[in-house]
Amino acid sequence: MPTVSVKNMQGAEVGTMELAEAVFGIEPNVSVMNDAVKCYLACQRQGTQSALTRAEVSGGGRKPWRQKGTGHARQGSTRAPQWTHGGIVFAPKPRSYSYTLNKKVKRLAMKSALSSKVADNEIVVLESLSMDEYKTKVVANMLKALGAEKNVLIVLPEVDAKVIASAANIPGVKTTQVNTLNVYDILNADKFVVVKDAVAKIEEVYA
Repeated sequence: MPTVSVKNMQGAEVGTMELAEAVFGIEPNVSVMNDAVKCYLACQRQGTQSALTRAEVSGGGRKPWRQKGTGHARQGSTRAPQWTHGGIVFAPKPRSYSYTLNKKVKRLAMKSALSSKVADNEIVVLESLSMDEYKTKVVANMLKALGAEKNVLIVLPEVDAKVIASAANIPGVKTTQVNTLNVYDILNADKFVVVKDAVAKIEEVYA
């Protein structure tokens, strides 16, 4: 069973915590994590690109010149793709790129991502995270004390407007809650900072 130290906002160790083996101690499945990341990125695509085909471009109703006898190649419309201002061949149209993974695959990917952070010693468990005011400097000093100053993912047990707003101005820092946690954000972070109460919720859902 993995054991990690629990730290306060000043970076001092205040205890240790045992993590659930079934969630934080499995052998990471790289293939499944890759599938989860590709699915997440595909679902983020807007798919709003659009262009006009030759049937949709304005104009081109009359045949430019007669079929034979001009010395030119035969043409039927000035809005054919080979003409300037003509339509686009196989024009892109709005579509959805999203697809879904099986529930068991998603759960395995999440467990693998969490376990990989523990194995790489990139997880930091916070005893608590609360603020009396909106202050970016408080969060910045906390991350510096924890040694997490690059890409950081802060996981909260529930929405805390003061923490979220205070961390929003720091480059590379992202906040999320247990119910919106995803594999991409976990793997993309250099440090995975999670509040102790959030760990309990994660284990409750995925154990």
